[in-house]
Amino acid sequence: MGVKIDINSIQRDMFIEHNGMPHRVLDYDHVKPGKGQAFVRVKAKNMQTGNVIEITYKSSDSIELADFEQVFAEYSYSDGDSYHFVTQNTFEMIPLSSQALKEESLYLKEGMKVVIFIYKGQPIGIELPKQVELAVIETEPSFKGDTAAGGSKPAKLETGAVVQVPFFVKEGDIVKVDTRTGAYIEVVKRS
Repeated sequence: MGVKIDINSIQRDMFIEHNGMPHRVLDYDHVKPGKGQAFVRVKAKNMQTGNVIEITYKSSDSIELADFEQVFAEYSYSDGDSYHFVTQNTFEMIPLSSQALKEESLYLKEGMKVVIFIYKGQPIGIELPKQVELAVIETEPSFKGDTAAGGSKPAKLETGAVVQVPFFVKEGDIVKVDTRTGAYIEVVKRS
């Protein structure tokens, strides 16, 4: 059994148990209707399936914190089926299945420092840095007059991710991307 806390103490990025599964709190909202009992609406991501659900708790409920361990590691390589990480303190190799890292793999780069989530002794997911810098390997050249419209175009990054970038971004540029939304932030280095 994990530690139980009052629902009113809930916070973003907290790990909770729901229906016997570990979930990460993405957002929450304390609701006090005019009539009836107050409640808390929680948006949480299932750490094993990746599904995002909404859970409603009465304000008198308590929730169970998931028994999580966080390990700092560095991404080493992929063999197609798994992604392999080296822990920073014990230099132990931890594999995670490609299935578990569907979205995260789009931004994974060799040598990147991540946090691995261990649940009941099993690695079940990672947290990427909030922003990453990646090279643009493929994008359409811009044409005269493109920039006046202030639009965007797709650019393929070195990791395989495709993001929308401003027209002035060229192949070879290094761009900063938000790993939570996949949104372009800025050009870090021009080619």
